[in-house]
Amino acid sequence: MSTSETQSKLRKSIADENQAGLVYIFDTTLRDGEQCPGAAMTEDQKLEVAHRLETLGVDVIEAGFPVSSPVQFRAVQRISRELETPIIAALARALPRDIEVAAEAVKDARNKRIHTFLASSPIHMKYKLGKEPAEVIELAVAAVKAARDLVEDVEFSPEDATRSEWPFLVELVSRVVEAGATTINIPDTVGYTTPDEYGALFAHLIANVPGSEGIRFSAHCHNDLGMATANSLAAVRNGARQIECTINGIGERAGNTALEEVSMAIRTRGEFYNLHTNIRTEEIMRSSRLVRQVTGMAVQPNKAIVGDNAFAHESGIHQDGVLKNRLTYEIMTPESVGLESNRMVLGRHSGRHAFKDRLVRLGYVLEEEEFQQVWNRFLDLADKKKEVYDEDILSLVNETQTEQEFQRYELLSLHVSAGTGSVPTATVRLVDRKEPEDPQTITDAACGDGPVDAIYNVLERITALNIKVERFRIQPLSEGRDAQAVASVLLKINDKSYAGKAVSTDIVEASARAYLDAINRSFVAQPEELMEKI
Repeated sequence: MSTSETQSKLRKSIADENQAGLVYIFDTTLRDGEQCPGAAMTEDQKLEVAHRLETLGVDVIEAGFPVSSPVQFRAVQRISRELETPIIAALARALPRDIEVAAEAVKDARNKRIHTFLASSPIHMKYKLGKEPAEVIELAVAAVKAARDLVEDVEFSPEDATRSEWPFLVELVSRVVEAGATTINIPDTVGYTTPDEYGALFAHLIANVPGSEGIRFSAHCHNDLGMATANSLAAVRNGARQIECTINGIGERAGNTALEEVSMAIRTRGEFYNLHTNIRTEEIMRSSRLVRQVTGMAVQPNKAIVGDNAFAHESGIHQDGVLKNRLTYEIMTPESVGLESNRMVLGRHSGRHAFKDRLVRLGYVLEEEEFQQVWNRFLDLADKKKEVYDEDILSLVNETQTEQEFQRYELLSLHVSAGTGSVPTATVRLVDRKEPEDPQTITDAACGDGPVDAIYNVLERITALNIKVERFRIQPLSEGRDAQAVASVLLKINDKSYAGKAVSTDIVEASARAYLDAINRSFVAQPEELMEKI
């Protein structure tokens, strides 16, 4: 098939897809995203991300800038050889060597593209290129022709297009289309434009560039003013049929358009856009987490779609609404982006309905009196912690249920003095319910090698039991400075072993309560025998 026949076939295919409302997703995480400070990836990491992007359903993967380094070249080459479905694009400046190296890097790809670019704004042409507009057009045409001789699929970008003069853009784009470019990208290189302005630019180009019906116009936006997603969606509303974006919106400066945002916007508001993509949105979260892992770049909690709080509800009013009908506060399901469910964040703003629902999900159906006790403990804990986790709730239930059993000793107060150069001392006040009708209050103090040892010494003296600590362990239940910890002990009391545990945000208090818990359990197990030995 001749070159002209091949191009005619390609342009007809593009025209058909344009008519069908298919928006190509062009992922540049491995190129523009990697240019973000600190986000550089190894060859193996780039390959791993590329495979994930293929699973995600990305149409075009811009695998890198091959001429920039041997690592970039090898990564593009390996991706081209291993991936089967996506178009693999390599970036090249409008220079013969760049284009030749890019073609060599993608030559083994089943579907390949060269993406070449040249600045088009007056400020870039004057100060960066030192070229007149006519010279820029000739250089761009020559670059597209050179790329077209090596691959069938050529994309051209007039860099800083949104600060370029519209008549000049029409002339430049018309000439490169005539030279063989089949995708025209209009980059908002510095995040300067607005949705209305950007949409109007696409409408103007499509109306004035000959043969535009067979061209795929593309939006490439940066987020310097926080409008990258809005601008990209304005472009597709005005005829663009490719969006260039990155996972988690990473990229130069404030980043690029976020793939997850535009793809979910088009899916969620399908009746408005009347467009569709090939993205398997259920793979979004896995893709987001992989990019976080390999780049080391965290995602802000309130980031749309993939942030930790994107499907989280803490307000009692919101939680109650979602539990009754998700559509009250969720415009898309968490399952649609790869999450198992939404997240009810239990904290000081939560209501009884959400808390009871969480208990049921954890396997506990409590009578009203017992529920009230657990609820009151939850409210106390929620005042100390920003978020109460499932492990915290289980501990509250267990504590409440344990307290319904016989409790010989109850801790009323605890004071510990310890520090460098001082002798650790613990003072405790207990209630002794040996005679339930006449409980006694006992206060005592003791020293030890450390604060926990001092506590255990004074408790052993008060209880007058022969106690040996066989095991003592502290484990965090959750994360953060306000995390709860569970203290667990195994005590040998009169030749028998008893386990005890307690939970608190104060590990010293937890240690004391765990010790008492084991003692109290020993009385529940064999109260008469132990009573006789005291």
